[in-house]
Amino acid sequence: MTLTDYLPADHGEAVLVGRIHDPEVSGPSVVVLKGDRFVDVSAHAATMSELLETEDPVALLARADSGKSWSAEEVLAASPADATRPHLLAPCDLQAVKACGVTFARSMVERVIEERAKGDLARARAIREEIAAVIGGTLSDIKAGSPEAEHAKEVLLKGGYWSQYLEVGIGPDAEVFTKAPVLSSVGHAAEIGILPSSAWNNPEPEVVLAANSRGQVVGATLGNDVNLRDVEGRSALLLGKAKDNNASSAIGPLIRLFDDRFTMDDVRAAELDLTVTGTDGYVLEGRSSMREISRDPLDLVGQTCSRHHQYPDGFMLFLGTLFAPVEDRDVAGEGFTHKLGDKVEIASARLGRLVNTVTHTDKAPKWTFGITELMRNLAARGLLGASRA
Repeated sequence: MTLTDYLPADHGEAVLVGRIHDPEVSGPSVVVLKGDRFVDVSAHAATMSELLETEDPVALLARADSGKSWSAEEVLAASPADATRPHLLAPCDLQAVKACGVTFARSMVERVIEERAKGDLARARAIREEIAAVIGGTLSDIKAGSPEAEHAKEVLLKGGYWSQYLEVGIGPDAEVFTKAPVLSSVGHAAEIGILPSSAWNNPEPEVVLAANSRGQVVGATLGNDVNLRDVEGRSALLLGKAKDNNASSAIGPLIRLFDDRFTMDDVRAAELDLTVTGTDGYVLEGRSSMREISRDPLDLVGQTCSRHHQYPDGFMLFLGTLFAPVEDRDVAGEGFTHKLGDKVEIASARLGRLVNTVTHTDKAPKWTFGITELMRNLAARGLLGASRA
């Protein structure tokens, strides 16, 4: 692949920011894409959180002095497994990593199926057919909290399909949970982890919003909310075990900042393409359309950050996915699940392409660079102190 395969189709007009591991300083640098080079702007914003907290990040970057730079094509092609080469990191640092679940009515049905099947793939197919017969086309174009949503909920309840997922899927309150600890997300080209004990799991291609401490959305990127369907299916109380594991949160490749050419309306219209390619030649393709989301992205932001709950360093917010694969991979009736070595590509025309490879959580690189290490590294480089914006 070339540089253009990973970047937005209109990358020449986009303001794209990210984080690079710089082996010369053994730590991360905040960068902006200029032409075919990543330019270090750490002297102006030591962390991505600091950059997004500024009044106008786009204006700051426009007037920032050019610093050290790297070939964008070489960085995008580099493997994070080789710490001697500059490579992309997740484009967030001090932000909390939050996620919204069951934001698409169709994926809500899959959660109901997971719960009723108790993690049993064989039962899932029969339950899916039963629910389809009950609801018909009731869930098309549904908006959470609307009278139509309440009617759909009543239909499912009368059919004997009570589920806690109905409440967060089409009720007034969204499901918002902590996806991963600060700094634990992996970036483009990194390995993503699934528990060795999981036999039913899948990628979740999502748009991820970048918001500052004031709850203002200043940009967007792509993410893979890696999901263990059998674990969460056994009990919703196992959400943490199903969602928060080593290398289970992938974000990238870069954050596209909002400006005159890219706004929240572009997020609302985003189409995400997913391709999973196995080492055995298996290929799965899918799509998630933000036009079908049951809750507006700004409603989800408002339910995440408010007077009741603050994020002083900002937050990244996974918006949920429409994608829930039911295509059989090996055994008829058992649907899709990952195999080691699967290459997962999530692409969107205005946000680029995020590529990761599946491994087990105990085989993925350990997460060792935490907040304390980041502060020590930045202090040693003379980057801490009063805001430089």
